[in-house]
Amino acid sequence: MKFTRRDVIRTGAAAAAGVVGSRLIGSPAYAQSAPTYTPEEGATLRVLRWSPFVPADEEQWIVNTKRFTDATGVQVRIDKESWEDIRPKAAVAANVGSGPDIMWVWFDDAHQYPDKLLDVTDLADYLGGKYGGWYDGGKGYATKDGKFIGLPLAAIGNAIVYRDSWVKEAGFSEFPKDTAGFLELCKALQKTGHPAGFTHGHGVGDGNNYAHWLLWSHGGKMVDEGGKVVINSPETMKSIEYAMELYKTFIPGTESWLDVNNNRAFLAGELGVIANGISAYNSAKTSDDPKLQEIAKDIRTTNLPIGPVGQSVELHQTTTAVIFNYTPYPNAAKAYLQFMFEAEQMNDWIEKSAGYCCQSLKAYAENPIWKADPNNAAYARASDTLRPNGYAGPLGYASAATMADYVLVDMFAKAVTGQATPQEAIEEAEKRANRYYRV
Repeated sequence: MKFTRRDVIRTGAAAAAGVVGSRLIGSPAYAQSAPTYTPEEGATLRVLRWSPFVPADEEQWIVNTKRFTDATGVQVRIDKESWEDIRPKAAVAANVGSGPDIMWVWFDDAHQYPDKLLDVTDLADYLGGKYGGWYDGGKGYATKDGKFIGLPLAAIGNAIVYRDSWVKEAGFSEFPKDTAGFLELCKALQKTGHPAGFTHGHGVGDGNNYAHWLLWSHGGKMVDEGGKVVINSPETMKSIEYAMELYKTFIPGTESWLDVNNNRAFLAGELGVIANGISAYNSAKTSDDPKLQEIAKDIRTTNLPIGPVGQSVELHQTTTAVIFNYTPYPNAAKAYLQFMFEAEQMNDWIEKSAGYCCQSLKAYAENPIWKADPNNAAYARASDTLRPNGYAGPLGYASAATMADYVLVDMFAKAVTGQATPQEAIEEAEKRANRYYRV
């Protein structure tokens, strides 16, 4: 199913009419199939999202929210928290039964408290039917036992971001496509004073994305198809040995980095290569600082190198919009999400996100942002190509808790820093994962 921007964009007033129960002008098919959510009298909503790395993402979401309020009269308060604080805030809200009505959560966090979330299957089925279907990766994170416990909102692509002139100065005419060549590049960059830097700390996005890529690119996995912990393997050992060699080339301190640190170091000119969303490039590109503008001209992006496994295997950050079932205004909450996922709002948000938020519905792959800048190409298919963090087992409480506890991230960090031998780090990760996976 292919949609052009002209085909799918409708007026905000028309979309709003749908959520309050009126028929969309000139669209009888939509009127017949669209669910109707009449907001409760006096309804207000509180939405808690993660802090943006691309300011225009938040700005457009607020603009879209105002459209909803203008059309329905429902007041919506939007709050934000740091990336690292989203997970514990959501868990507390679920456990105590109080807090925001709607929240943007990470990866498979929703599987930690599925009984605390509103079933939105009817809304998800409608949106999927209208807009080309959901990508499987995001759908897996947002569904349990065949029901949607949230709406897949976006995948935040993770890719290599590098300084082209420094890579050439290091003796490479193009960025290496395999892990062996990548290691040689990092060694060369260190010698020229422009080292690499990848997050070994508890970065929800960057730390997890890097650790999972290290493991998967060498053929390792946390669990098998049945959910049995199999991290203690020769493939895991090879991934750690590779990580240790890479770490020797890094700028000091990456073991304590969170999601903001590599952006800052890269834009300060301290690094030649990082793994990040499009935000690092976007920050330089849109800056008023002439120095950052010059850096932007030298930035290139590409997908992460392919390891011995022989195929591209990347995690990519995913975020899901969930409605807690304690909300006194479930209809208003569903109406809000329906409105925000309709074409006019969603297309505007994806475009203003400048390639940072990759669509969760396939029709929105037609958004012009993906061809607006060559550097966006590495992020355009994040929703289509992502591998879930619970690979190769089922998503659920165990996969969510293992990630929330940073089991894999800590395994690599302890090994590369010498806090544990590679075998000790693997055995500790195995023990910790087994606390959650009880097969």
